[in-house]
Formats: sequence, C-alpha cells, structure tokens
Amino acid sequence: MIIKPRTRGFICTTAHPTGCALQVQEQIQYVKDRSAINGPRNVLVIGASQGYGLAARIVAAFGAGANTVGVYRQSESKANRTASAGWYNSAAFEKAAQQAGLKSFSVTGDAFMDETKQKTVELIRKELGQVDLVVYSVASARRTDPKTGETANSVLKPIGSAYTNKTVNFHTGEVTSISIEPATEQEIKETVTVMGGDDWQLWMDALLQGGVLAEGATTISYSYIGSQITQAIYREGSIGQAKDHLEATAKHLNEQLQAIGGRAFVTVSKALVTQSSSAIPVVPLYISALYKVMKEKGLHEGCIEQTYRLFTERLYAGGAVPVDDEGRIRIDDWELREDVQAEVERIWEAITTENIEQLSDLEGYRKEFFQLFGFETEGVDYEADTDPVVEAPNIY
Repeated sequence: MIIKPRTRGFICTTAHPTGCALQVQEQIQYVKDRSAINGPRNVLVIGASQGYGLAARIVAAFGAGANTVGVYRQSESKANRTASAGWYNSAAFEKAAQQAGLKSFSVTGDAFMDETKQKTVELIRKELGQVDLVVYSVASARRTDPKTGETANSVLKPIGSAYTNKTVNFHTGEVTSISIEPATEQEIKETVTVMGGDDWQLWMDALLQGGVLAEGATTISYSYIGSQITQAIYREGSIGQAKDHLEATAKHLNEQLQAIGGRAFVTVSKALVTQSSSAIPVVPLYISALYKVMKEKGLHEGCIEQTYRLFTERLYAGGAVPVDDEGRIRIDDWELREDVQAEVERIWEAITTENIEQLSDLEGYRKEFFQLFGFETEGVDYEADTDPVVEAPNIY
C-alpha cells in the first residue's frame, strides 16, 4: 500500500515502517559515533517504543553494550492498516540489537496492568537474571486501576482560575488566543492517578519482590518544568500536580532502594516535539519559538542527544550524580539559560499568524511531528508500495 500521513488534531493515525526504521538507525548511528559509556549492563525500559524511552534503550544498548527489555503497548499491523510508530520503532531496534549480538526482549501489553508487570519479572529472571537500570517513560491519557477496575482520565488544565494565552494550530500556522477553564478537584485527582508516580512505584515493588533488581540498581523517570510562558498550563496546572507526585515518589523510592544500595531520580528534560506535548495548548507555539533560538545558538537537542548527555554527563559520569536542591537531575539547563529564555520571550510577545514562519521554527516543529510517525524522513520513497506488516522479534 502507499502509506500517507493521516492526521486528526495532534494524532497521526498512520505510520510508515521504512521511515521509522531509518530514524531508529540514525539514532543508533549517533550513539555509535560517540564514546562508549561505562554504564548499565541489563536495562528495563517501561514505555520503550518512542521518545525518551526509545532513546534510553538505544543509548543503553549501543552506547554501553547493555542487554535490554522493552515494555510497550501492542499495536500490530494488518494488511490494510499500519501498525503504530512504536511497533515499527521497536521492531527496528530489535533487529539492530540482534545484529549487534545484544540480548533484547520485548513485552507488549498495558504497562498499568499487574499481568504485564509479572510477565516482565519472569522474563528478566529467565533471560537476564537481574537489571541494574529501570527507565520509566510511560505517557498515557488514561489509566485503569488493576485492582479496582476504575479508569482515570488526565486533563491539561490550569488550577484556580481560567488561563488565556496564545496557541497555534501547527498544521495551518494560525495563531489564536485560547482560554481554558480551571480543573476541578476530581480532574486534578485523576490526572495525578494517571501521570503521577503510582505506577512507577508499583513497578519497582514488583521488581523488588521478584528479586530481579541488581545490587546498586538505578531507576529514573521523566519530568518537565519549563519556562514562565508555560507555567500556568503546565507546572502550575493539573499536570504539574502529577509531576509533583512523581518527584515525591522518586524520593520515596530512593529511600526504599537504599536497602540494595540503589537510587532513584527524576530527570527534568527540555521541551521536545512528542505526541504528549502536541496535545498541550500553548506548548507547540512555545516549542516552535524555542527551537528557533536554540538552533541559532547551537544548543538544540532531540531525545537521543539529550539521553546520551544524561548518561555520559549525569548518570554514569563517575562519582555522585549532580542534582538540584530537590534531588532532580537537570538536563533542561540549556533550555532555561537566561539568554535563551529572554529571546524566546521577545519572540512570544511579537508572534502572530502573519509572522510565525519568520519568527519561529514552526516548519521544524511540523517536520518533527510527522517524523514521530515515520514521515518526512530523508531517503524514504513515500510513493513506493510498502508492506505495512512488520514482525517484531523476541516478543515475550
């Protein structure tokens, strides 16, 4: 079939297997072209098929020579329908890992379910024995509690009062004003349930109880703080409450893991184009301005560059891991540089529909959005007849 992008708002409902595979290979090559990492030996990545999770799996495997287990939601292809980008990414990673002589296994299923956790514990025990790094990188709009069966839904809303600011339809470039009503107490509670640290805690409990965490094991999860422009809708909003809970969970896990000499961190990353960030009002416009400034200053990083720097300059640099006053690893330092933010704020004040293409990197934002799904990738013939069915090896 001829596979073209089909979009619905901030979602692309198709994915291109050749484009996804080529992008995974480019990330692998980025890591292989750099110095080897004295890092983890056996790694579990929960949420391994895209974004920071995929990048962490690639850096661990091809930078440190680690064996990996990836957990991700199953979305296989059919003869008349493409698989998810995550499926194609994972299949490409598995193939490359096998060719490199690395052990690599995948567990497909809902990361929130007890069954998925238990299956993963059994796989680690059978194939690797123990893991010394656990990366939790799950992004979801809803979560069903495995014990109660109740489903919680997250919202992206301010707290306390309505919020009004600029936003952009990144497909058309139209800049408009958006007003968002504040979240209710129930909406805040459910957002924390979905995006807070509860499930990370349950995963670590399962791994500890299963005896598959190595002495001195490290676990990390991801957070974001951002600039003053996005504070009301992000860090001071409903999702910020969830991130506060995630960071509190990291402190609890850090204490819990001391029994095996382990440690837990939240890593604060920079703003990047992801499916999740595309859904947050204001953020796509902010990222478009940020990308322009950071690219002009030679500071721009994608997931793979950020993750390689996280491993080499933070987690596995030797000695104590540098953290801020809250115990968080900060890899958003370049985004929040005073000169970067001053220029972004200047652009923000001036930006309109008429000048957005000149003042921001909206074109770069659009390109990266479609690249999430395997499109807009150099070297791919998108007019070619392509088989959407791709087998992912080593599914447990």
